[in-house]
Amino acid sequence: MLSLPLIALAPLVLLAAAVPFVLHPGRRPGRLPRVAELAALVALALGLAGLVQLWLSGPQVLSLGGLALVRLDAISVTLALLVAFVGWVVTRYSRRYLDGEAREGRFHGLTLAAVAAVLMLVQAASLPVLVLSFVATGLILRQLLLFYPDRPEAQRAAGKFIRVWGAGDVALIGASVLLWHSLGTVDIAALTAAPTLPGLTLPGLAQLAVALLVLSAALKTATFPLHGWLTEVMEAPTPVSALLHAGIINSGGVLLLTVAGLVQHSAGAMAALVMIGGFTAVFGALVMLTQSAVKTALAWSTVAQMGFMLLQCGLGLWALALLHIVAHSLYKAHAFLSSGGAVRAVNSLPKPGPVAAPGLGAVARSFALALLLYMAVAAGFSALVGEKSPQALALGTILIFGVSYLIAQGMADTAPGALTRRTVAASLGAALAYFTFQVLALAIWGPSLPAVPVAGPLEWALIVLAVLSFGLVAFAQALFPLWAHHPSTAGLRVHLANGLYLNALLDRLIGGFRSAPKS
Repeated sequence: MLSLPLIALAPLVLLAAAVPFVLHPGRRPGRLPRVAELAALVALALGLAGLVQLWLSGPQVLSLGGLALVRLDAISVTLALLVAFVGWVVTRYSRRYLDGEAREGRFHGLTLAAVAAVLMLVQAASLPVLVLSFVATGLILRQLLLFYPDRPEAQRAAGKFIRVWGAGDVALIGASVLLWHSLGTVDIAALTAAPTLPGLTLPGLAQLAVALLVLSAALKTATFPLHGWLTEVMEAPTPVSALLHAGIINSGGVLLLTVAGLVQHSAGAMAALVMIGGFTAVFGALVMLTQSAVKTALAWSTVAQMGFMLLQCGLGLWALALLHIVAHSLYKAHAFLSSGGAVRAVNSLPKPGPVAAPGLGAVARSFALALLLYMAVAAGFSALVGEKSPQALALGTILIFGVSYLIAQGMADTAPGALTRRTVAASLGAALAYFTFQVLALAIWGPSLPAVPVAGPLEWALIVLAVLSFGLVAFAQALFPLWAHHPSTAGLRVHLANGLYLNALLDRLIGGFRSAPKS
């Protein structure tokens, strides 16, 4: 009997609801927007039913003619639930936000199709289904970015996006062909299990395929230096930004999680993820702090977050990378959809007066105390639940640097006793939350993902480099008020605010200054 994962029906429901919008693409298409919201809610219900099905029956794979189509496991059902929930929220928000727009019906139809494509992507059980889902997602998103086709900025952003996304598709197609030729299968379960078979070493073509998979993931997560398109998509309606930054941009991470068994078999691929991801995270965070427009700052925040997620993958912390995707998606969807209200709320507040700059000694004490408390919490968790890997400890250290920086931002006028209490409370809270969520993530998704690799010389070198880099940047940011008014610092801020002009160079390289063709 054919085993049918219920969540596999969700894309079909969304596509069926999208069809009537073809006949009603214009302003106020009757009750169809309510039908779209209902279809999104049904997709979410099917996701919950899939979770129950997984609980009762275990993992399943739906195949047709020998080709695996969709899979039901802990990872796919988590991501499908996430996509369905964000899709429902965006669809519900769009019903009011787009009311009265000239192409309102077209927008709702495209949104449903985009969510359906991403739902297929996160459930794909074979490389052909994965490739088709990525291609469909890119083509639909391009149309959403061109919702206002007469805006030159929208045309340029859409043209830039489709080039970068399409290059990722080409890399993924090349990897699929090489894997089929070298390992004789396109089934994802068989491919990810292959490196664990006794005595098997991946052939040269398969190693090249892994490199192409990493390249595809990097392109689709808008990593440095091809990140520019992600910061220019604000000409599209706010629901598009939410759908992109809370969902579609995570697809590179989803690709890596899907083929984690293959990627982890290549030390070079893991090292590349650490370096690309770590540098992108630092670069994106620095540029984000110089932005004055809330949506642009959120876009640069996404660049930094995607880099950090790739860093987690490169360290072999796959379960934490998946937790990061879930948390970032929910946070970023809320941030974009509530950005208008947040701006109004901030503008209504009284303007703050000047704040004194923290001294070097105070910043150093704050960082030192936070690290000591983190090490104490880490030792306690290691004694209770087992020794922590160097990769997990390093990632927690990087998070503590971020907490210390946030404390240092507002501590200049704080008494020493109050500062110590704030540091203790924030550091203990962050450390306890980090290790608790790590235990939960490993319990839920750990059995479906590769174990954290044993750290060798290369891994240790990358760990030390990452910790030192993030630590130095956090310390420098905390002390920024001390040298913010120096002429060279003011110039650096201007250059960072423009992303070091890398986006302009990309424009020149791919002809982005010319208008892209209209839809």
